[in-house]
Amino acid sequence: MESPELLKSLQERAARGQPAEHVEDAGGWWLRLAPHCSWWVETVLPHGDVRPGELIRRIAETEKFYAAHDAVPRFQLTPQVCPEGLDAVLEKRGYRRHGSVSLQVASAAAVSGREPALKVRLDERPTREWFETWQAVNGYSRAEWEMLARIDRLSAYASALIGDEVVAVGRAVADTGWAGVFSMVTLPRARGKGAAHSVLTALSDWAAANNADRLYLQVERDNTPALRLYGRAGFAEICTYHYRDAV
Repeated sequence: MESPELLKSLQERAARGQPAEHVEDAGGWWLRLAPHCSWWVETVLPHGDVRPGELIRRIAETEKFYAAHDAVPRFQLTPQVCPEGLDAVLEKRGYRRHGSVSLQVASAAAVSGREPALKVRLDERPTREWFETWQAVNGYSRAEWEMLARIDRLSAYASALIGDEVVAVGRAVADTGWAGVFSMVTLPRARGKGAAHSVLTALSDWAAANNADRLYLQVERDNTPALRLYGRAGFAEICTYHYRDAV
């Protein structure tokens, strides 16, 4: 079983790899704001300890913060990391539970080593073609483009090619010995051709070459194709988490 400290550190790396526009550290709880960005970028990371009897006050202060910014409070809840009783208290306050996410890790060496099926180009910053492929699957969002510009750590943007066309993309962010894998998408017409695995292999090779010998990623537990891909590549689940938001 992985330590709470490791789980906490990986989730905080992930938050830096998907940086919110504004982050306030409220006693170890990361209160994040990212208007118009993917909603999970502005979830609360409740990682700080709470003294007995203070949990409801801390929740109320968090709700006040989000109300002041005309935003909905959403909590990312990992049982091994969050204050004891937080999930139950949020449920009693009417917070809706949704999502079930798997946090997975692998060694870069385990993921590397297989010849990619497609040619992959790596860039230090997102190119127009990279972002257009991402948005073809996820929809356009200027806020997402602006989020990428906020990343202040060494990054790689991988584009798998069929001819001159970018058919799959992904990115990695190196952070203190680890590299997070994000934004993995494949165009429907390119699925089943090894495009996603080619991207993953290229990102793991890049990570190993940049002193990040461990990889992590987050994937919805009902995303069977992605779980299959990552399992074949050598990733293994170390914890799950879910969300609660005010309704």
